[in-house]
Amino acid sequence: MTAAPAVRRSAYGPALRSLDRFLDEAFTTARSASGVKFSEDESSWTLVLDVPGVSREQLNIAIDAQNVKIETVEGAPRQYKKAYEFPQNVDAAASTAKLENGVLTLTLAKFAPAAKAVTLNIN
Repeated sequence: MTAAPAVRRSAYGPALRSLDRFLDEAFTTARSASGVKFSEDESSWTLVLDVPGVSREQLNIAIDAQNVKIETVEGAPRQYKKAYEFPQNVDAAASTAKLENGVLTLTLAKFAPAAKAVTLNIN
């Protein structure tokens, strides 16, 4: 009789897989239910948010380094307040915001730091 190596399996494996599936579904549902779509390319991030019933004058967008805050003013028919943090600074001067038919589209340019290389003259 030959002995086969014992295969050890974690007793928690099935439970952990179930937890992973649950969390994936929960976050996917929450992301799509919030009415926010996010995309990224080499030079910018794009946020598309549903803000029905809100006009341009009723929205405030503040960019501070890596943080973008969007909120409605007091007295707006719908209250919205959200903040987003990005992995690098946002270039406020090169960013744009567009509101059309209750859909706010933010194109947030990534801040490209200026090169600090200095050229030296050789004597």
